[in-house]
Amino acid sequence: MLATVAMKPGKSRKLAPLKWSSWYLTGLKLAVGLLLVLLIVLFWLLRQDEADEQRSTLIADVLWLEQSISFHLEGNAEQFQQLANDLAKGNHRNALFELRSQHLLKNNPDLQQLIWLDSAAQPIALQPTQKLPRLGFGGLGDEVQSRSIEVASKLGKAVYTDAYRTADANQIEVYSPIFENGQYRGALVSVYPLNSILKHMVPWWFAEKYQVRIIDGNGNTLASKSKISNSATSISYVIPFDPPGFGMALQVAAYRSNINLAQAMIAALIIALAAAMLFSLWIMRGHIQSRIAAEQALRSAHAFRKAMEDSLTVGMRARDLEGLITYANPAFCRMVGFSAEELINARLPINYWAPEDAERAQAFHDAVTEGKAPCEGVEFRFIRKDGSRFDALIHEAPLINEDGLHTGWMASVVDVTARKYIEEIARQQQEKLQFTSRLTTMGEMASTLAHELNQPLAAISSYNTGCLNKLESGQFTADELKNALTKLGVQAQRAGRIIGRVHDFVRKSEPKLAPCDLADVIDDSVGFMQAAAKLLSIRIVPEIPQTLPKLMADRVMIEQVLLNLMRNGIEAMSHVAPERRRLTIKLNQVGDQMQISVVDLGPGIPTEVSERLFTPFFSTKAEGMGIGLNICRSIIEFHHGRLWVEDNPDGGCIFVITLPIISP
Repeated sequence: MLATVAMKPGKSRKLAPLKWSSWYLTGLKLAVGLLLVLLIVLFWLLRQDEADEQRSTLIADVLWLEQSISFHLEGNAEQFQQLANDLAKGNHRNALFELRSQHLLKNNPDLQQLIWLDSAAQPIALQPTQKLPRLGFGGLGDEVQSRSIEVASKLGKAVYTDAYRTADANQIEVYSPIFENGQYRGALVSVYPLNSILKHMVPWWFAEKYQVRIIDGNGNTLASKSKISNSATSISYVIPFDPPGFGMALQVAAYRSNINLAQAMIAALIIALAAAMLFSLWIMRGHIQSRIAAEQALRSAHAFRKAMEDSLTVGMRARDLEGLITYANPAFCRMVGFSAEELINARLPINYWAPEDAERAQAFHDAVTEGKAPCEGVEFRFIRKDGSRFDALIHEAPLINEDGLHTGWMASVVDVTARKYIEEIARQQQEKLQFTSRLTTMGEMASTLAHELNQPLAAISSYNTGCLNKLESGQFTADELKNALTKLGVQAQRAGRIIGRVHDFVRKSEPKLAPCDLADVIDDSVGFMQAAAKLLSIRIVPEIPQTLPKLMADRVMIEQVLLNLMRNGIEAMSHVAPERRRLTIKLNQVGDQMQISVVDLGPGIPTEVSERLFTPFFSTKAEGMGIGLNICRSIIEFHHGRLWVEDNPDGGCIFVITLPIISP
């Protein structure tokens, strides 16, 4: 409803919305509030009626259950007393007891055991025959048993005991006295587990509706039967459990009933109508608040995006379908040294591309346009505005607008100059570490190498002395001197080969892949380790086929790995029996790979150690640095192979190396 509002003279008149009067709003609020109160009262009344009806039904069902159980127990008590009377006057009493008790146990599954006691309370016969926990056995209640027998003998009728606890459940007993010619001759004891009474006497439909418990005078639960999936409500009823009495009672609690779906739906519809009424009052206000919130969210999102773009260290650059730059974030501008104004609308080739990379850059952008951009990105050399250069890694992805249309490409640019420098330093450190490992290996083998070198030197000295002696004596022939000098030369060559082999092994050089015969590498490695193995009486057994293909590898690096693994195997067998000291080096071809196995018969490697064996600085030796096996694995991985350890079925362990066969 609109009305005109008077304005000052000279001013135009305009319409303004009238406000609703306060009484109208107040009345509407009161009406909605009253509706909600009536709904709550209606729900409460419905729940009260339902609870009263449920309680009435519960009481009727409890009375029926109590009468049913009492009738059953009293009927059993009469049968027990009849059996007791028959035992007092019948012949073949044991057979009679066995026959009648089996019949009673079969027809009364809630009954656990029948016991025939003499006048001294000692069992004459049991059915079933094994002794089960009860009052009179094992000191569980001899005093209670004596009192029950005394009461039964005086009253001349069946007597129930109070409930008692066994290892499995709470139980009661019924004592039926046996009189012969007026004299007390014993008692027939019937044992009832309370859980068994509930299990067999409470019907399934009753347990579906109620939780049934037998409680003592203090409210403690002696036995129960319930449907665990439901939870009992506060609606319950207690009735004395007599027989057996002694303050025991049956407590029955009703389960929580399901909510009436029709009532719930009607109430939900009424509440929904009330909510819709309130919503209609505030819908315009909600629209305005939503609009204000959306504008604020847009401003916040814009500020957040701007702050995020300004804080990024990764350069972001967008270009349209024609190759024109449409966006460059501050990080990218700082990276190349150009301002955003200088980059926007620039077209390839751009000033920050190195001249030598112009063709490759054009090819890369063409590949991106065709949707063939490499997932791992491409590295380029960029030139800053000041002329300095840096390495950049570029990833390109399609740029999709809010309508799902492809409008260009977004590139992320990362300056990887520092990373490449660190990788180069790490590579150099790895090479130094490998070189240090080779020197360490030679240091550990120094004594055995000296011994191996001493043999040809001693032979040279001996041949030299012999030649001098011949010359001084004057009694010699040319053939004798020639033969001695030839042998001297052979020993000199042998010493030279040993020195050359050590020199090649410890010489620091760049990793170099060249055609390599693994059989020769194994032979040289065995030659290195032969002297050390002899000192410990260890046989090195190479198993190498006659013809195997060559592959591309660094011979010295592979030899370094083999020497490390062979030395570990020799040390592992230093304390085993002499007949088991055998180190086997196997070489064979498996598919498109060469496989080397270093097999020892030592004590083996525990599982917890093998899991950390190749971890840097982990060592099982007191003086070890823990870098040998880690370096070995890095060398093999440099050759695109694998190194792992396995348990040897004959004892010890097997180090396995696989190298891909890459033809020279």
